[in-house]
Amino acid sequence: MLPLDSAHLCIRPFRQADADAFAEAVFESLASLMAWMPWCHADYTTDEAREWFALCADNLQSETSYEFGIFTPDGKTLLGGISINQINREHNYGNIGYWIRASRQRQGLASEAVGVIATYGFHELGLTRLEILAQVDNTASRRVAEKAGATLECVSRNRLWFDGRPRDAAMYALIPPPDDL
Repeated sequence: MLPLDSAHLCIRPFRQADADAFAEAVFESLASLMAWMPWCHADYTTDEAREWFALCADNLQSETSYEFGIFTPDGKTLLGGISINQINREHNYGNIGYWIRASRQRQGLASEAVGVIATYGFHELGLTRLEILAQVDNTASRRVAEKAGATLECVSRNRLWFDGRPRDAAMYALIPPPDDL
């Protein structure tokens, strides 16, 4: 089942051995992550990465969410993270979240990773809708969603909670081709 590979990346579960690289990537990317990711802060540690990886493994085991690392094709160098989370089995949809480390942004990796994880969500998990939410002024994340082929459906008022207050969010959606349903 995993890893999921494409031309420029490998998507696989995090390993405890990835914790130093994860914390380093977070530190490298503070300027771009802290503005949008509630978990990101200037003092992020390797121990926090290890705790996150343990939660990711538990969620994967219980099939409640699928949080993975984005790596170079050899599976060694951490490029960022991607997930399918907030899964609603009653209505058969989930949410895609992603980030790419600062030194590798603007290379098409995030949109490529979204394509790979969407295929996984549709074919392996059987989901029929994947949503991408981005704060309205997060133009980089919105560009990724659009480049990955997601359709902007609306701007949802007070849809995300960030920095102690509600924020409006652009809601994008991906659905599988009709032949896949």
